[in-house]
Amino acid sequence: MINHQKVINAVENICSTGCVSVKAIILTLDSGNKVDSLSDFSDAEINELNKELKSIMAVYDAQPEVID
Repeated sequence: MINHQKVINAVENICSTGCVSVKAIILTLDSGNKVDSLSDFSDAEINELNKELKSIMAVYDAQPEVID
């Protein structure tokens, strides 16, 4: 069973660390490796968290680069 509030809290915490960290976590999870801070998450929770992170990052990746 997925604890959705636990996943939401983790997503918020991870996103607060910045885009570089979020992308690193996505890459780590996609490669099948574990993230220490998610050791108490079930596989289903990790999959949901990764899907949410990817969804959030897709918004940033779709935005055109701003040049000053």
